[in-house]
Amino acid sequence: MTHDSIALEVADIVRDVLDAPDLAIGPDTTADDVPGWDSFAHINIVVATEARFGIRFGTAEVETLHNIGDLVALVARKTKVAA
Repeated sequence: MTHDSIALEVADIVRDVLDAPDLAIGPDTTADDVPGWDSFAHINIVVATEARFGIRFGTAEVETLHNIGDLVALVARKTKVAA
């Protein structure tokens, strides 16, 4: 698994959770950029990401997530993928 493959998987997760298959997602994408990405959707994105990659996030880790790039970097650290 590479950093790029993680980014693609995370983007797919976000699209699936938000039911937005054509949503353009980049590392700087935030919840504020996407209609329908509310706190409930955020939780579902986090849970789906944990399930997809077989990892768990701590509350403090989730609180540091400000954009998609942060989520991808956290998954990479948890799965021991080099940047």
